Amino acid sequence: MSAMVPMVNVAALKDTTLLNMGIFALFVLVTMVIVFRASRNNKTAADYYAAGRSFTGSQNGTAIAGDYLSAASFLGITGAIAVNGYDGFLYSIGFLVAWLVALLLVAELMRNTGKFTMADVLSFRLRQRPVRIAAALTTLVVCFFYLLAQMAGAGSLISLLLGISDWGGQALVIVVVGALMIMYVLIGGMKGTTWVQIIKAVLLICGAAVMTLWVLSIYGFNLSNLLGAAADTAKNPNVLNPGLQYGKTDTSKLDFLSLGMALVLGTAALPHVLMRFYTVPTAKEARKSVVWSIWLIGLFYLFTLVLGYGAAALVGADTIKSAPGGVNSAAPLLAFHLGGPLLLGFISAVAFATILAVVAGLTITAAASFAHDIYANVISKGKAGAGTEVKVARRTVVVIGVLAIIGGIFANGQNVAFLVALAFAVAASANLPTILYSLFWKKFTTQGATWSMYGGLSAAIILIALSPVVSGAKTSMIPGANFAVFPLSNPGIVSIPLAFLLGWLGTVVDKRREDTSKQAEMEVRSLTGVGAEKAVNH
Repeated sequence: MSAMVPMVNVAALKDTTLLNMGIFALFVLVTMVIVFRASRNNKTAADYYAAGRSFTGSQNGTAIAGDYLSAASFLGITGAIAVNGYDGFLYSIGFLVAWLVALLLVAELMRNTGKFTMADVLSFRLRQRPVRIAAALTTLVVCFFYLLAQMAGAGSLISLLLGISDWGGQALVIVVVGALMIMYVLIGGMKGTTWVQIIKAVLLICGAAVMTLWVLSIYGFNLSNLLGAAADTAKNPNVLNPGLQYGKTDTSKLDFLSLGMALVLGTAALPHVLMRFYTVPTAKEARKSVVWSIWLIGLFYLFTLVLGYGAAALVGADTIKSAPGGVNSAAPLLAFHLGGPLLLGFISAVAFATILAVVAGLTITAAASFAHDIYANVISKGKAGAGTEVKVARRTVVVIGVLAIIGGIFANGQNVAFLVALAFAVAASANLPTILYSLFWKKFTTQGATWSMYGGLSAAIILIALSPVVSGAKTSMIPGANFAVFPLSNPGIVSIPLAFLLGWLGTVVDKRREDTSKQAEMEVRSLTGVGAEKAVNH
């Protein structure tokens, strides 16, 4: 079957530039109108950070899917499956299984205990100042790593669509995406951001469903025929077996284990996902949000299996790797092959919407963390008014946007799924141990929290800096240098257990005991939700 399929002519994509730009402009125009309408009710901090807690579980679950199904999910995973076969699909499995940790251990308890940010929960029964500073820092770092991935995805996508292969043109694209992101968040706050995420989730899942059915129809709705065609096109039956990417050496096997730990444990510690639980009015709606999002996300990841192997069969791994966007171009090239310029324009606009929605969510999370945790609770010691706090958050949005643009320019060309996996590793190392200890260990202390967060964060970042991701390999960010003394590409296998160990050790050797009444209050509140709407400052 595959021998009869003509390969995609990448050069022909240049003829679709005007159509693609028109679809992009239409999407931006529609979403801007929605954001402006949503911004009318942004009067308080709760409106700006948590959308006035006005969304239902199903709405929030759809928005969570929109937030979570990032450029990594659509562009990166489809490309990883197209090029590496079975091993690429392991990203999908890891991202999906991770939701069980979020559902069973975190979602409801975090919603009941906190107010706006992750630090509200971590500092509830511990000393405010040191814990809030540490939690805000880890939030900002995780958001920054995740933003790098989205910006790199934007550069890859637009460079493919517009035929821009030079560094300057791609950098300009990343600047435009950053500017739009800043506008969305400045104007709409969490409510505007949520509606953009809901629209984007519906468009992305529908678009992926159409492409999935289209690909399956070519092969008589027989998955075996599709997989066989992918293996024939690749001239390598190993694309259907484990080990093409992660099974060649003992180091690559360890790398896969490290990646799996980061994906499964990182989701429950992602600040921008945790913040979504505060936009619903009750714990019941928070639980409903997670169940709703699991169904949507699970369905989408099944689609990526078909899309990835479809791209391998119909486009070819060599064509994908040689395209301007590299591995990230698999989904757009498949769309062009199936439906020509119109489907390519629609799918590309959806991917563009994906990037905008996710970066908006990340940016408002980082801004809320700085304004609410650092400015309002540490610098102003709880005396700042809600209006002042929101002003600080809006200024922070601009700063974060500029930093994301600069970082995205340097990360351009990297596989976005891979970059997101690094963000997950940092989240799992810096945040998850402290979250679990705070919720479930009565003896946990402030020293244990700070040791765990700073230790996990430092270990993850240092190991990434000394890994083949940054130097020592052809695909490194600095290909000419070689200071990669840590052999693994993902640090999770070392940094996550280390953070748990430091949290335990810091608590055991700490002679200072925490307020037992606060611990009892947090336990009751996390389990029942009593008092969840009250301020958490104390």
